[in-house]
Amino acid sequence: MNFKEKKYSGYIRPFSYLMDLLIINVLAYYIFPFHENEIIYALLISCGWIATAIYFEFYEVYRYTKVISILNRTLKQAIFFTLFCLAVELFYSEYYEKRVVLFVFSAVFLILILKLFIYYFLKKYRRVFNRNFRNVVLLGNHKSINPLKAFFTENLDYGYKLIKVFTLEDHKKERVDKCLSFVQQNTIDEIYCSTADLSDKQIKDIINFADNNLKTLKFIPDEKQILAGNVKFEYYDYIPVISSRNILQDETMNKIIKRAFDLLFSSIIIIGVLSWLVPIMAIIIKINSKGPVFFIQKRNGLNYKEFECYKFRSMEFSDQMESDLALKNDIEITKVGKFIRKTSIDELPQFFNVLWGDMSVVGPRPHPVSHNDKYALMSDKFMARHFVKPGITGLAQTKGYRGEVETDADIINRVKYDIFYMENWSILLDIEIIIKTIYNTVKGDDKAY
Repeated sequence: MNFKEKKYSGYIRPFSYLMDLLIINVLAYYIFPFHENEIIYALLISCGWIATAIYFEFYEVYRYTKVISILNRTLKQAIFFTLFCLAVELFYSEYYEKRVVLFVFSAVFLILILKLFIYYFLKKYRRVFNRNFRNVVLLGNHKSINPLKAFFTENLDYGYKLIKVFTLEDHKKERVDKCLSFVQQNTIDEIYCSTADLSDKQIKDIINFADNNLKTLKFIPDEKQILAGNVKFEYYDYIPVISSRNILQDETMNKIIKRAFDLLFSSIIIIGVLSWLVPIMAIIIKINSKGPVFFIQKRNGLNYKEFECYKFRSMEFSDQMESDLALKNDIEITKVGKFIRKTSIDELPQFFNVLWGDMSVVGPRPHPVSHNDKYALMSDKFMARHFVKPGITGLAQTKGYRGEVETDADIINRVKYDIFYMENWSILLDIEIIIKTIYNTVKGDDKAY
């Protein structure tokens, strides 16, 4: 299986945050200095800007977002940011400083100009350089898919390239199979299907295919369909589209919160524990058996990208180590290895993977590259786990599905819990999983060997 990430604009949003905060702080510190302690004031208004932006989803701008929506969010942002700055000013000096309004107007104006420049630059960039495109296919009857077909054809600056259309007026099953085969054999990023033209079984099969092949799947709803209240619509011009899977960690603020938590938690463990534990473990492992201190194994992470996963070596060193998994009563496990595996000490170096961004503290456990194809055959939705970063621990592990996969039920249930975690993520759920993991480690886990 070969999956390649094609999101060229992944750094646009962080760049926007950085540039906007730079504009605000330069104006507050150099152009409109109000107070003796400009640094504290700058920090306060920066926090106020971010909090307001999160609430009004100021940075939730996508390739299909309309300019009127950007202007509407900017107006809301400006009003509430002005109120925040006036409140801070009143707290500082007990009167409203006229320059506050001038400062906010200048900041919001410059930020809006920058935002619109990036928005139109990307549109122009896509047209001129033919880059930053998402390759898409359409599946459905002519009547259902023609509006979206026209949108993709006439609006290339949105960044969608329509590669092929599969109509379903006749030979429906063969056309669906042909579509999925085409997607698998070509570099296709997104599949758009008309729900009214497909049976429930066909929809389920397409969802399974998209999950297992890491393809974005979106549905075109029928006008007469009544959908659940929690369905999230996206509008391409005035055409409604529904995503098949809602990955909460894809939302900007959730990404920031989770990454900040990962950085904080991993830094505490690395500084507080690994700084003294690594030298001690190095000596013990070297005395106990020949070979390196760390066991480095290639595993698949976010979007199926390979990375090197670090562990303390717990088995006898050999050329086959990288593809091996430890089994119960495995004679290759060293004496020290039995202890560090039982106590999960061998997993601690993975906090370096978290710090580097390959892993998260909590997420679906990554498997060795050599085992993924086998597990994908055992569980329909196994590949869907790679829509998020893998974790040192996960919900499945706290439910008893860790370690060796002994039966099909082990991997099926592991995937079930992983998908539940992906679609119901919260920072509180992460904390709960960490606490349960620590409790299970102290109590002792029969699957830890």
